[in-house]
Amino acid sequence: MFNIGDKVVYPMHGAGVIESIEEKEILGERKKYYVMRMPIGDMKVMIPMNNVQSIGLREVVDEETVERVIVRLRNRDKGLTDNWNRRYRANMDKIKSGDIYEVADVVRSLMLRDREKGLSTGERKMLDNARQILISELVLAKGMNEEQAFSLLDELVCSTENASS
Repeated sequence: MFNIGDKVVYPMHGAGVIESIEEKEILGERKKYYVMRMPIGDMKVMIPMNNVQSIGLREVVDEETVERVIVRLRNRDKGLTDNWNRRYRANMDKIKSGDIYEVADVVRSLMLRDREKGLSTGERKMLDNARQILISELVLAKGMNEEQAFSLLDELVCSTENASS
C-alpha cells in the first residue's frame, strides 16, 4: 500500500508521485485509484489500487541503486542479437519488467546500436520510451531535473563508446 507523496514507478510508463487517492465509478464499478503525477510530460495517471501487485507498481530506487545503474550504463556490452525481431521482443520484455537495471540495459544497448548502425523506427520509439522511463526515475531518485538526467545518460553512453574505441 502506498501513500500520498510516495514516489513510485509504473512499468511501461515511468516514475511519478502519488498525488491523491480517489474513488471513481467507471463502467458501473466503483474502485479506488492512486492518482500519480509524472514529472516528465506533466501527465496524470490513474492506477487501480486493487491491481497494484499485478501491474508491478514499486517504489523509486534509492541512491545506492542509482549508482549501480550508472555502473551498468557504462558497460560496453551490447549483448543483443542481430536478429531485429528477437532483439525487439527481448527489449520489450525488459521494459515491461519494470526493473530499472533491465530498462537501463535497453537504453544503453539501443543508444550504442543507434550510434553504430542507426535504429529502425520501431527501435527508435522503444529507445525514446525506455529513456523516458529511466529518466523519470532518475529525476525522482536523484533530485535532478530532466535536462540533467538526459545529459547524464548521454555522457555515460558516450564515455562507454569512447572507452571501446
